[in-house]
Amino acid sequence: MAAPALTTPSLHHPLRQLIALRIEHAELDALIDLRAPEGAAHDLALRRLKKRRLVLRDAMDRLERDLQPPESA
Repeated sequence: MAAPALTTPSLHHPLRQLIALRIEHAELDALIDLRAPEGAAHDLALRRLKKRRLVLRDAMDRLERDLQPPESA
């Protein structure tokens, strides 16, 4: 059995995590867009979805900063 290539990122690699977060964020965007017209009946669920979306955005921002090469002074 051949060893995995060194250039293949693992499942825990920050770039793969970022991709997974972006996918989940996009799915939440679509779900929020679907639920928004329903009004007050689903207000609590909509607020929870939006809060989760913000948490994902913060996580994506942190990962993107971590993946950026350090700037030289």
